Amino acid sequence: MSLLTGLLLGYLLGSIPWGLVLTRAAGLGDIRAIGSGNIGATNVLRTGNKPLAATTLALDIGKGALALWLAGQLWGEQAGLAAGFGAMLGHAFPVWLGFKGGKGVATGGGVLLAAAWWLGLGAALVWLVMAFTTRISSASSLAACIAAPVLALVAGRYDLALFSAGIALLVAFRHRTNIERLLAGTEPRIGRK
Repeated sequence: MSLLTGLLLGYLLGSIPWGLVLTRAAGLGDIRAIGSGNIGATNVLRTGNKPLAATTLALDIGKGALALWLAGQLWGEQAGLAAGFGAMLGHAFPVWLGFKGGKGVATGGGVLLAAAWWLGLGAALVWLVMAFTTRISSASSLAACIAAPVLALVAGRYDLALFSAGIALLVAFRHRTNIERLLAGTEPRIGRK
């Protein structure tokens, strides 16, 4: 029961569409009509409003971390992991937006940070290195997702390896069109409006 409760709590927290809320509040309209149509920080950056993109990023990371931490405090570690995955599902498939949400990268980062700081930090470092070298957010995100289970395996944390592999699969699924554009060489670069 605690796993199901954690999953539901995580879903509800994860389903808050911060990118949409913030861009509307800033008078920029519906973020889903801009750029890629995504509700995440990368697409908010395409509005040209860097502080708003940074705030979206922080809030999306925060909701993933909060979900895992809160459920972990209330019902134990396994419920925390369930809540973390629930936050990912909520962000990717929010009921409020007809189950059409974001790609889950920032939320996943928050979840990994809350699950094990070293795992979240390692994935973030991979993202930063890839972003610096390629200037392509989706390639950076996919590389970070691949790195997380590998880092957990190297550390001997098979539970976290399985957990982060689940997150990686969800993120990869949400990046299907990005993967097609990456293969075609047409994926937009970071900061492009």
